[in-house]
Amino acid sequence: MTETQGTQAAPSRRALIGWGGAGLALGAAAAGGAVAMARTGDDMDPAAAETGGAVEFHGAHQAGIATPVQDRLHFAAFDVKTEDRDAFVQMLKDWTDAARRMTAGKAVGEGAYGGLAEAPPDDTGEALGLKPSRLTLTIGFGPSLFDRFGLRDRRPEALVDLPQFPGDNLDRARTGGDLCVQACSDDPQVAVHAIRNLARIGFGKVAIRWSQLGFGKTSSTTPDAQTPRNLMGFKDGTRNIAGTETDRLKKFVWVGEDDGPDWMAGGSYLVARRIRMNIETWDRTSLQEQEDVFGRDKREGAPVGKAKEHDEPFLKAMKPDAHVRLAHPDSNNGITILRRGYSFTDGTDGLGRLDAGLFFLAYQRDVRKGFIPLQRRLSAHDALNEYIQHVGSAVFAVPPGVRDSGDWWGRTLFSKEA
Repeated sequence: MTETQGTQAAPSRRALIGWGGAGLALGAAAAGGAVAMARTGDDMDPAAAETGGAVEFHGAHQAGIATPVQDRLHFAAFDVKTEDRDAFVQMLKDWTDAARRMTAGKAVGEGAYGGLAEAPPDDTGEALGLKPSRLTLTIGFGPSLFDRFGLRDRRPEALVDLPQFPGDNLDRARTGGDLCVQACSDDPQVAVHAIRNLARIGFGKVAIRWSQLGFGKTSSTTPDAQTPRNLMGFKDGTRNIAGTETDRLKKFVWVGEDDGPDWMAGGSYLVARRIRMNIETWDRTSLQEQEDVFGRDKREGAPVGKAKEHDEPFLKAMKPDAHVRLAHPDSNNGITILRRGYSFTDGTDGLGRLDAGLFFLAYQRDVRKGFIPLQRRLSAHDALNEYIQHVGSAVFAVPPGVRDSGDWWGRTLFSKEA
């Protein structure tokens, strides 16, 4: 693939001196040589993970949802700083061009060097020489965005403000956002580079409200794989939807054409929750109590009375307030969500305790029928609540995928002809 293949001809760098008004130039300069491209979801090439290859950016759905979960995360929520609709739409187009290049392992614009010495380079440069590492970039629009740009009538009914759940202690500085970008990669520097460059391109139009780094994926969308462990040492969410389960994805994750509105067809709804774990208290809890809290054994991750982690659980064998019992679809009228959570540690809280826990990410077809009723049940009865606290929260409408090189993030929302 050549550097300009699949893109439109780029204006000169001199014409684009200063990112503030003009936007993104598409030109040459790759971060490396040719990269192996892989499909997402059920067409994903398993070799991509081994080669550090690229995940295809274009498709009916955004990558980073049903895509096999990568090892690292950089998640950022943004506030909009402009009232100029045209400038914001142009930024979305510029972001799409940059995302298209970065997920393919290429530098942004004309790269990190070789341009005008008097101007900042187009790319910040810290990903030069690194492989794509399965980078995916997924955008979502928060409820507050629909108070801008004449979008109030286009807000989906399913994009509801999350209620205050029992036990929530939300930090306003880590809650909400007009839009978000989820960067997942097997290399943390590749993920951070992606968010950094999007924030730079968006300067003057958006600003990061809050962000979260994640490591050690706690969920898997890959069938037959072992479920990763969270920071409590337990496997959780063993019945997560796999990227190959197209029927379950259609039923529980992707917005249908009849769900409304039209611009969300093929999209999904994302709930992001920063969950602080009381690590020190948990670490002084007996093994038996830990296993009772989850309803699993710690060694294998098997449900109570079973031998393997994927064995069908016998829910009545667990304590009534066991996490698995309360969260299981059979206890919730079949409610099912797709989880893509990550562990985090953000130093200490000033009292000698780790600021650590789970950055919970869940995709679903309708928040009102997915996360909200499920979390209401868990927040009221789950034994795990003694050891965790929800301290950050946000919800976003995730539009469908970018179809081709002429498409862009949010086109279905902002284009009158969409």
